[in-house]
Amino acid sequence: MSKTNEDAYEVSSRSSAAVSLRRSGYPLPGSASLLGTDLSNMSETDKAALLREILQQKIHGISFSPYIDGQSPGTEIGEQQIRERLAIIQPYTNWIRSFSCIEGNQEIPRIAHENGLKTMVGVGLSEHLEDNEIELANGIEIAQAGHVDILAVGNEVLLRGDLTDDQVIEYIQRAQAAVPGVPVSYVDAYFLFENHPRVAEACDVLLVNCYPFWESCDAEYALLYMKEMYRRATVAARGKPVIISETGWPTTGTPFGAAVPSYQNALEYFIKTYQWAAQDGIEIFYFSSFDESWKTGDEGDVGAYWGLWDKDGNLKYA
Repeated sequence: MSKTNEDAYEVSSRSSAAVSLRRSGYPLPGSASLLGTDLSNMSETDKAALLREILQQKIHGISFSPYIDGQSPGTEIGEQQIRERLAIIQPYTNWIRSFSCIEGNQEIPRIAHENGLKTMVGVGLSEHLEDNEIELANGIEIAQAGHVDILAVGNEVLLRGDLTDDQVIEYIQRAQAAVPGVPVSYVDAYFLFENHPRVAEACDVLLVNCYPFWESCDAEYALLYMKEMYRRATVAARGKPVIISETGWPTTGTPFGAAVPSYQNALEYFIKTYQWAAQDGIEIFYFSSFDESWKTGDEGDVGAYWGLWDKDGNLKYA
């Protein structure tokens, strides 16, 4: 998840957020199609019902970490736990995105394929070069076994300053050489591909994280903001496909500038995101499946509350 500098991008035209979108493909049960920007006359109960309707029709993709409460990276995850957590979300998505190929996470792609899901498989990279070799070797092995639909080599290492452009490009190229026919890319905040065009050029597809929340955007203008992020990514892609690899809104926690975590804001952000996705054919991986308490260390109290499901696997909008 991108906790970017809140000054990295400024909303240029908030007034234009009021412009109506074309009707989406997601109807409110028992009514006409819902305009993408007009939720003001809906009750919270009806909004929650619309979210469930969108999930029942299946979203494109969702970020998946199998950890339960008390676990975090460093915990060895068993196959049964992966199956149990995956079974909760499997009916509602076409793809999952994983984040690592060690500590049991390397079993996720195979299990996902067994359950009819496509996989964006994450190879975890950091400043620890020896660990990177294990991650990359496992990711390549999983892809060669046929369980990878997109291989994402690294996540936000440029944002964190863990690796250089040359190092990231080398990892991408090694994966491409080892698994021809499998799209290979790298994941980072949308503006990093503007700042690092050689990395963008090395990717088969651009995988961009778009978080209006982390750039202090008022929820009212968040969809407009994300659309501009996506537009900038398409320019940086120079004709290559662009996938939004992460976006979301937390339900609880401390505001980040004008961005306020709340059940209501998260509910509306999800609905508007997938109305836009249906309208314009945008491929989006939502962040995230479950609330994860371990994430508070890096992101503050909001880090624990990005899931559509809570830490116990209950849909928050039931």
